Amino acid sequence: MRNKILKYLSVIFGAILLDQLTKGILLYLITGGVPAFGPAWEIVPVPYLMAGVCDFFNIVFTWNPGASFSMLRDIGEAAPIVMIIATGFIIGFIAYYLFARAKSYERLPLALIVGGAVGNLIDRIRFGAVIDFLDFHIGGWHYPAFNIADMCIVIGVILFILNWYLARRRCLDACKSDKGK
Repeated sequence: MRNKILKYLSVIFGAILLDQLTKGILLYLITGGVPAFGPAWEIVPVPYLMAGVCDFFNIVFTWNPGASFSMLRDIGEAAPIVMIIATGFIIGFIAYYLFARAKSYERLPLALIVGGAVGNLIDRIRFGAVIDFLDFHIGGWHYPAFNIADMCIVIGVILFILNWYLARRRCLDACKSDKGK
């Protein structure tokens, strides 16, 4: 059991490290340093185009005071506190479920979700907003900018749903074969 816990903790810390490292590099490239704390908009004005990588992808620098992919962005000045408290509760619930009740096929997706959520929570605590920098677009239409933490959350949710569906399907197939006996 201890090895399993260490395995999923390493996924969580790996997601956090990769997320914070990429955001730190971007901050360093823009400001020449990596501030520990401070109001986001005083550190780097937004939006800040860093590089057009190809016809459909840019690296930008933007602050997101809302939830993943800029949802809840317009809840006003209370956004940072509301998001920190809500994120903390959600992380606590998912982490409890991950280590106390999750089935084996649920653990990796939940570890990715927790790691991504903690990565964004660190930004919220440090700056009052999350750093987003990956910008995919087609012509003038831009998908909301996102970051590595958001990717971990989305991949975790997709894997969770896929694993749940496959496990349910196996269970239904087993029930059908038991009735045929």
